[in-house]
Amino acid sequence: MHSPAVKLTILRMAPVPEEPVPGLSLRSCALALWAECDPATKAEGTRALWAVRERHSLHPKQPFELAATAAPSPGRPARPALVPPKDVPSRTTFTVEGRAALLHAIAHIEFNAINLALDAVWRFDGLPDAFYLDWLSVASEEAHHFSLLREHLRSLGFDYGDFDAHDGLWLMTQRTSADVVARMALVPRTLEARGLDATPPLQAKFERAGDHRAVEILGVILRDEIGHVAIGNHWYRWLCERQGLDPATHYALLAQHHQAPRLRAPFNFEARRAAGFTDEEMDALT
Repeated sequence: MHSPAVKLTILRMAPVPEEPVPGLSLRSCALALWAECDPATKAEGTRALWAVRERHSLHPKQPFELAATAAPSPGRPARPALVPPKDVPSRTTFTVEGRAALLHAIAHIEFNAINLALDAVWRFDGLPDAFYLDWLSVASEEAHHFSLLREHLRSLGFDYGDFDAHDGLWLMTQRTSADVVARMALVPRTLEARGLDATPPLQAKFERAGDHRAVEILGVILRDEIGHVAIGNHWYRWLCERQGLDPATHYALLAQHHQAPRLRAPFNFEARRAAGFTDEEMDALT
């Protein structure tokens, strides 16, 4: 089987091979892209991989080698510098630099979201094919979001890496790397679901600042994130049913064990309902 470095070379050549390559599977390619450090290559390669998904096998012949060859963490550029969340300053949207800093923070979330979706594709064995294809589709859309934000950031005279960032989203991904049930519970349907709540207030901020392009991009992100959270909800419940677990009870145990953040208002109940949260779950939020 190809090493991740060889796989990535093949990805860059096409960037994804048009015809099947022996031993090169979608999950192997997902690992290679996960390990890629250059943001543009990661984003473009992820979208290209999704576009040719029907031309390649899904699984490598020896799936265990994926985890055996993986680095401890995904590839990322030297910048932005990662700092504690409390050290990332808040910025006003009424200056160009302030808007750029806020867009940068959102772009960093989307960059991490590419990695966590690719991580779900390559890391967890023994699941239905639909699971891997669902998360590959999510990775492609997250790559699109990152590219939109980076393009707009550049139009303001800045680029990804120009501001400090934090790594909170990836920390929970690391904590749940050995438990796919915990991953589905605490990343897409907890941390990513916070984006459903946070996006409308962000849109209002950019609207007041007259940045209509940012509002438009956030609208695309909100629309797609509803689908991503819905995928997380679906697979969390599917996994709970397979293991004979009560979703509500087990979620509370997982949230406590992995120190998930407590969710605070305001909540976007309309978007959460569209993403598949039950009335019982939304009542529990309040």
